Amino acid sequence: MSPEDAVDRFLRERKAEVAKSTLQNNRYALQRFTEWAEGEVLEDISELDGFHIHDFKLHRREEGVNELTLRNNLSALRVFIKWLESMGVVEGVSENIIMPSPDEVARTDRIEPDTAEQILSYLQKFEYATIRHSLFALMWDTGFRLGTVYALDVDDYHPDERYIDVVHRPDEGTPLKLKKSAERQVNLHSWVCDVLDDYIEFNRERVTDDAGRQPLSTTSNGRMAKTNLRAHINFITRPCYFSGHCPHDRVESVCDAASYYNKTQEWPSSVPPHTIRRSAITAWLNEGHPKELLSDRMNVGTDTLEKHYDARTESEKRELRRDEFGMSEE
Repeated sequence: MSPEDAVDRFLRERKAEVAKSTLQNNRYALQRFTEWAEGEVLEDISELDGFHIHDFKLHRREEGVNELTLRNNLSALRVFIKWLESMGVVEGVSENIIMPSPDEVARTDRIEPDTAEQILSYLQKFEYATIRHSLFALMWDTGFRLGTVYALDVDDYHPDERYIDVVHRPDEGTPLKLKKSAERQVNLHSWVCDVLDDYIEFNRERVTDDAGRQPLSTTSNGRMAKTNLRAHINFITRPCYFSGHCPHDRVESVCDAASYYNKTQEWPSSVPPHTIRRSAITAWLNEGHPKELLSDRMNVGTDTLEKHYDARTESEKRELRRDEFGMSEE
């Protein structure tokens, strides 16, 4: 059986067992594998061995994907290979896959505040109050999860008091990851409110969703899907988009990664929404804000915040302690 046929068979079986988003992620990652396998002339999936996995891993790194994307690709591939093993097609391959370290992924996958400011400046000048501008401004200021942004309605936004209500509404299709415990009121900076005000007045599609609510992020068809929200974040975090410079020395006019909007996860140096969340939390920590207050604002426990969301280097932590202890002037 060819790798492509085996993957197709796996996904058809997987469809009834997992959430739609998980199936989409599996399909994306395994498509990258089958495209590579075809180029490597792996005609029969039963010939798959550890060297193939190693070569695929190197191939993805050469394409410029970050370690988080690579880890996600390999995780999906490992599930597929375990299925192959359960069918007696291959033996002893999945257990020997070496994954990128989750600690290294969590600590290195981030964007700096200067980069965020550069993106915001570009959006302010060229895409003011568009869906992309409002989305990035809101996520950078609040560190919201993508699912939280998806769940927001216009009525959740309180411009006069400058805050947003985060509400768990599972019966209406917008549950929050941590359910009722994720409900909170989050203050916004005035510059974010300026962007949101103009987005809502001039650029938001005036539509309702299936529950009759007015979503904050919309398309002409209703509430904007999470896949579209994610694509927007990937799109605007490409260096060639906001700076005009390609760190991979590619020519944008002939670069496949820049030519296909439906392949946003393949764009080198772009980052996913969760990286915006991690980077925003790190930026707030570097400004010296207490972890206890950030824990409430970002809806994450202090232990989890330190382990998975604090991407500060040891030097950054040392410099912050120096300022806090009044040692900068010595």
